[in-house]
Amino acid sequence: MSKEKFVSAINTSYSMSGATIYLGSGILEGEVIPEAKVNLPLRMMTRHGLVTGATGSGKTRTLQLIAEQLSAAGVCVFMPDMKGDISGMGKEAPTNDKLIERANMLGIQYSPSGFPIELYSLSGKLGAQMRATVTEFGPVLLSKVLELNDVQSGVLMIIFKYADDKALPIVDLNDFKKVLNYLSEGAGAAEIKDDYGKISAATASTILRKIVVLEQQGVDQLFGEKSFDIDDLFEKVDGRGVISLLNVSDVQSQPGIFSTFMLALLAEIYQALPEAGDLDKPKLVFFLDEAHLLFKDAPKAFMDQIDQVIRLIRSKGVGVFFCTQLTQDVPATVLSQLGNRVHHVIRAFTPNDVTALKATIKTFPKSEFYDLEDQFTKLGIGQAFITVLNEKGIPTETVVTHLAPPASFMGPLSETEYQFQLNQSEFYKKYKETIDPKSAFEILNEKIKSVLDSQTKQIDKREEPKAISRSARKDKSTIEEVMSSSVARQVGRELVRGVFGMLFGSTPRKAPSRRRY
Repeated sequence: MSKEKFVSAINTSYSMSGATIYLGSGILEGEVIPEAKVNLPLRMMTRHGLVTGATGSGKTRTLQLIAEQLSAAGVCVFMPDMKGDISGMGKEAPTNDKLIERANMLGIQYSPSGFPIELYSLSGKLGAQMRATVTEFGPVLLSKVLELNDVQSGVLMIIFKYADDKALPIVDLNDFKKVLNYLSEGAGAAEIKDDYGKISAATASTILRKIVVLEQQGVDQLFGEKSFDIDDLFEKVDGRGVISLLNVSDVQSQPGIFSTFMLALLAEIYQALPEAGDLDKPKLVFFLDEAHLLFKDAPKAFMDQIDQVIRLIRSKGVGVFFCTQLTQDVPATVLSQLGNRVHHVIRAFTPNDVTALKATIKTFPKSEFYDLEDQFTKLGIGQAFITVLNEKGIPTETVVTHLAPPASFMGPLSETEYQFQLNQSEFYKKYKETIDPKSAFEILNEKIKSVLDSQTKQIDKREEPKAISRSARKDKSTIEEVMSSSVARQVGRELVRGVFGMLFGSTPRKAPSRRRY
């Protein structure tokens, strides 16, 4: 195959008039061709993207490379730090022979640089605490976090509907347990029977047990106040977009929780941002690593909401990039919306691997320069098949690319550096302390107390206590039962906030008065 023809084809396909991100240079017959530059146009990053590849193929460094250049272009980035090993983006990489060699092969000069970062955490231990109220989180996402079946999810719908109708803010898990207990026993059960339906004691007990398990896992910090303000994702420092890193290394044993929270955060961004149309560059690019966790055992209502958000958030100036091992990890309805593809090596060790490889190849434009099936299994670390959308929305040539090295440190900050970063962060201080507003727990306790006080006054007025009616005894017995329940006895509480509830009829929070996007 002619080298000149290859260079001409790649340059024609990847030369853009607007601002771009430089990904690397094309490879032909095992040789890196520096002149065949592979670029990704900034204006097309709101058409979303997919980064795939086997473990150890270089996916994380590809995300790091893209995030750095977005930051340099003034675009803010949100990405999860799955293993706690990308906080080093906050400082420049030490120059070494391997980095210089890779840069020379690409015909570029290696210039190490650090980038502005913010560290976040779901536990509050490894960064600024990200929280969401239960009300904002909504019934669909909470059902997925608790791994509820259809019947149990239906009960959650009743609870949220009742809380909305009665203006009961469900801030944290104690609030939620209080409402659940109230509606499944005594007076509360009678109150909702006609308008909302009955909640069986068995179903309520099952949900309660799952909440207790969640609390025992130590991630109940996720729900509370102060609720995370999405406005904080749009910070810039000296014209460069801040890279917000959510460190989830301490909650990896609950993958469904952090993946669901990230989707909830994305949904709130969609809900809050104004329409923007086609921009020269996105306001924010949102990376969803370990994307397969989002879709595992997901109910239809959950999948419908993912599909809706991905379809519509583009018009708000936000791009979403999914990162996972296989293309097949992403449902077809979502995959069809991901215009930019970076695919690292696929290991074809099993029959299922071979099937997955063949299916992936069918998603790429045909190439006269490669045998895709053969080439896919021979990619080295830091190499990938790439096709993106050009500025007219047309898929570019499929090209094997030798990716550029990141400019920042490829690894975690030291413990001292990490702590210094936290101490300097305004957001770490802002979200460190919880707030305990008046919410469902207090409101229902006051309601129960009021009924008890009323019953007590009626008894005092009577000369003979034996004259108490059967109905009053029944009411008092019910109230005492509620007051003595395990939920009512809980005192300590943390506050919560959520996001997907907005798409299910919950009242969204008042938009922040200060906007940076």
